Amino acid sequence: MTAVVMLNALGRCSRTMGYQLIVNSFSLSNASRIVGLLIIAVASPLAAEENANPLTLEQRQLFENQIRPLLVNHCLECHGAEIQEAGLRLDAFSWASRGGDNGPALNSSDLGSSLLMRAVRYDDANLQMPPTGKLSAKQIQTLEQWIAMGAPWPEDEPVRAAADDQFKITDEDRQFWAFQPIERPAVPPQRPLTTSANPLDRFVDARLQEQGLSMNSTASRRVLIRRLYFDLIGLPPTAQQVDQFERDPAPDAYNRLVDQLLASPRYGERWGRHWLDVVRFAQTNGYERDDEKPYAWRFRDYVISAFNQDKPFDRFVVEQLAGDELDKVTDDSITATGFFRLGVWDDEPDDKQQALYDSLDDMVVTTGAAFMGMTIGCCRCHDHKFDPLSQEDYYSTLAFVRNVSYYVKHHDGKADTTIFASLPSGRGKTLAVREDGVEAPTTHVLIRGNPKTPAQEVQPRFPQVFGMAMPESIAASPGNTSGRRRVLAEWIVSGEHPLTARVIVNRLWQHHFGRGLVATPNDFGQTGMRPTHPQLLDWLATELMQGDWSLKRMHRLILTSHAYRQSSASLDSQAIRVDPKNRLLWRQNLKRLEAEVIRDSILATSGALNLQMEGPSIYPEVPPDVIGSQSMPGRGWGRSPSDQRSRRSVYVFSKRGLQVPLLESFDFASSEQP
Repeated sequence: MTAVVMLNALGRCSRTMGYQLIVNSFSLSNASRIVGLLIIAVASPLAAEENANPLTLEQRQLFENQIRPLLVNHCLECHGAEIQEAGLRLDAFSWASRGGDNGPALNSSDLGSSLLMRAVRYDDANLQMPPTGKLSAKQIQTLEQWIAMGAPWPEDEPVRAAADDQFKITDEDRQFWAFQPIERPAVPPQRPLTTSANPLDRFVDARLQEQGLSMNSTASRRVLIRRLYFDLIGLPPTAQQVDQFERDPAPDAYNRLVDQLLASPRYGERWGRHWLDVVRFAQTNGYERDDEKPYAWRFRDYVISAFNQDKPFDRFVVEQLAGDELDKVTDDSITATGFFRLGVWDDEPDDKQQALYDSLDDMVVTTGAAFMGMTIGCCRCHDHKFDPLSQEDYYSTLAFVRNVSYYVKHHDGKADTTIFASLPSGRGKTLAVREDGVEAPTTHVLIRGNPKTPAQEVQPRFPQVFGMAMPESIAASPGNTSGRRRVLAEWIVSGEHPLTARVIVNRLWQHHFGRGLVATPNDFGQTGMRPTHPQLLDWLATELMQGDWSLKRMHRLILTSHAYRQSSASLDSQAIRVDPKNRLLWRQNLKRLEAEVIRDSILATSGALNLQMEGPSIYPEVPPDVIGSQSMPGRGWGRSPSDQRSRRSVYVFSKRGLQVPLLESFDFASSEQP
């Protein structure tokens, strides 16, 4: 007997609907038994304008990067297109949903007791799947995570070991909006009777005019000061500050407040936190021991300082990707390369070679999502199912970071390791990238993403869809590295790159309006949402580049627009009927406060907030029952003096396996992915 989770194809899934599990079962001969997991989500269809793809980005990435390779490597030999043991085929939902022989496979109310999980865990000597050898602990955990999501399966198309046809980029692919060069559009003319001279308002107003709508009136001063304080520094204004602003008769009072908050050191803490979320910042490795990443707090301090200094964003990007390969290496640039070390790391992998490529994949996926809004990680095992990105594109991009030395376990007292670098100023050490000399190892396309099945060798190359040629040669850097990462970084921030500027201005817009002009900030591809105001997005992107990549300048531009300052009241019945989700911005959106802002506001309002900046992280007091929930209770969680425990949340020790309950309760961002 064996087990498989089956789904009945009752319809498309929706982000707002739950998943329904339909259980089927089957039997297999003792000679060849294998586990398959097959589910389709059930929900009402989404409107085309909402999203062309029903799965969330997280669900799709999990399936494409983890579940699809698992099916290919462990199931399809016996249950694929050519062989179907016990009548079971697992290479597509339409086949798999027909099932095999009888027998319950999954107890949906108690996953742990199901035949499925008993089989993959080898709990029963007579039911061990796959028979060729037990899946790794990580693979079993991945299956559990997938099932907990509702086991989403993206499309009813065959899961193949490799692409059947040669990868081709069509003219239609190249014409997709995100891959078009950024060109500065003309600012729409100002509508009669409107007073705002801000170019942003003209773009917004032009879209509203098409639907016969107009923007709300300006919000009250009391609302505006609170909006600015929370958006820019993440703290509430005091009653006295509110009163002073309401009574200030000067016409430039609002603009002065914007400048005052942008100049505050609290601004860097607020917006640095946003960037830390994007680059999956945490100070521990994850997994059972979840040991600390030494000096990771220096990367956090670097990010906060960069925002406060208004470091040009192109420089900010280059430092994180190749700060050690620059002509002049500084404390900032070497600390910034800790970007590569922030991901989850298994200190006892079942397969060390697979773990190496998992680490490289983390670097590629985060680089693609954070800087370019691309889901290039979906190409690890096969050509992208939706975007014009090939598996060869993935490994050619991976070749830029192939020479990065593998993360190692830290041993106290060891002065020189592959994860540390001495600061040029002599002020200690920092978590940093390091390469294994100037000669990078060869990079191969891996069939099915399996390191044990290498195919053709590839060289560093930009994805073909961009049509941008590589330099004729890559010079090794003075710092004993290959120089490849600097080439990648300079390409990403080049004025010809169509995505980088669009992605970062969209992130600014997202945090000021609660929703980006592109509502999927990490996915500008076919499975992401289309921009609601494409011309405005491109105008902002060109404005950023022409303004020396200054983010504070872009903040001022956005915050002084009427679109930002308008009321959030929903009183216009026509607007509610025409645009109920406010995609056209006829009002300001209501925005949730993040977990950190809630905690910091409580401390500030009570008078207990400690505004000390920088330095090692602090440990708020955590209840004993929470500490006891760890696999190793108390491991890696220290004690801080009472005054230190009241510092801002951005300075709280970020431990993957243990979160402060207050932060976790209010949806603290995941540190496992951008």
